[in-house]
Amino acid sequence: MTAAELVAAYSTGGLSPLEVLQAVLDHAHASQPDVNAFREIDVDGSLAAATASERRWRAGAPRGPLDGVPVSVKDMIATRGMATRFGSRTLPANHLIDVDAPAVAALREAGAIIFGKTTTSEFGHKIVTDSPLTGCTRNPWDRTLTSGGSSGGAGAALALGIGPLALGTDGGGSIRIPACWNGVFGFKPSFKRVPTAAGDDPTRLSNIGPMSRSVDDAALMLQVLCGARHDDWEIAPHAPLHWRDGLQDGVQGLRIAFSPDLGLTKVDDEIASSVAAAASVFEDLGAHVDIVDRPPPLHGYMSSRMHSIQWMCRVSHTVRAAAPHQRSEFDPDLLELADIAHCLPASALTDALQARHELAWGMHRFFHRYDLLLTPAFHRHPPPVPGLPADLRCAPPLTSWCNQTMQPAASIPCGRSAKGLPIGLQVVAQRYRDDLVLRACHAYEEARGRFPCAPLASAQRLGA
Repeated sequence: MTAAELVAAYSTGGLSPLEVLQAVLDHAHASQPDVNAFREIDVDGSLAAATASERRWRAGAPRGPLDGVPVSVKDMIATRGMATRFGSRTLPANHLIDVDAPAVAALREAGAIIFGKTTTSEFGHKIVTDSPLTGCTRNPWDRTLTSGGSSGGAGAALALGIGPLALGTDGGGSIRIPACWNGVFGFKPSFKRVPTAAGDDPTRLSNIGPMSRSVDDAALMLQVLCGARHDDWEIAPHAPLHWRDGLQDGVQGLRIAFSPDLGLTKVDDEIASSVAAAASVFEDLGAHVDIVDRPPPLHGYMSSRMHSIQWMCRVSHTVRAAAPHQRSEFDPDLLELADIAHCLPASALTDALQARHELAWGMHRFFHRYDLLLTPAFHRHPPPVPGLPADLRCAPPLTSWCNQTMQPAASIPCGRSAKGLPIGLQVVAQRYRDDLVLRACHAYEEARGRFPCAPLASAQRLGA
């Protein structure tokens, strides 16, 4: 069930938060051995929260729009009562255990039940979810494949129906890629649309955003997240908090650019066909759709390595902050990035920042001509576990540029491969036009119909 359906059932007494949470916890524990979506599940804390929610609903006094709704939180976002380990053995078992990030505090104030911390790659540094701390997280559609990353635990849990909402982070595609590969909806808002804790990301690439199985649920969650208390000097300009308003307005008359590959990568034929079919749906719904080979500002994007350079410098900072004896505790993939960054001249970083500035201006002008841009969310299907293939050890070409330009972008399921693997459509809008992304995705979702959940753990043998 969606979050909206759960709240409606609570209001009529058809369901209780306690029985819903118990079902979620049972399902989370049952799927954990072969999918491994959670670093920690807080049974006692979440049951206490569900009991309190049930009392509020019985009294006719729900706390907020998510009262009694189970929500998971990625293990890179501080969550009181559960340690935040960032997928790393270098952080203590009680790290940030008494702290709520602004987004998590807002969810609690709205009555949400925080029941678990989902897995991540170490410090979110790569697009598959495996780490020395938690091991591999597997794709629920095929347990031999990765769930993607770095919000891979969140994507896998949602795909299995373990709660309707998850809180993820995205510094280059870390919400959108697992959303794509797990067949769920993932939304990276405009930079700092959702408040974060002070000093979370000096590169100004990472965002906190909602993941769900429906666009309406993501809008409902975003409404809560944007109301978080904050003292963030970079917070986005004030916007209406009712992100569900206008969801039904459709795409009639919108100017949409569709790029099959952005001129940046070779897209798998099955994915290209599915995404092209999705783009035609927008035309059927009344939008004006133009095919564009490559927006001019993206010329040279991958060769400039602007995203990779900034990301490696960020990783290097993390490694240098650790004690020397902890070096052996890090993921070797992370250490490799840090060592490369250590050898880079300062000019490489300044060149990357200058290229970022030029890209942001160029895409700003591009979106004077178009309301939306459609692309595949990822160019190939998920690779096998464990490990990260050599061809995926670069910045994700179709998603990472949106972090450079701070634009809102989402991945929404648009079909399945011959082997049953989900395929994702990416929808991008001008910075601060988060409402347009949600509205367009909702229109497409209505036309597409409800996307299924992944097979239950009991219905699929590991490695089958």
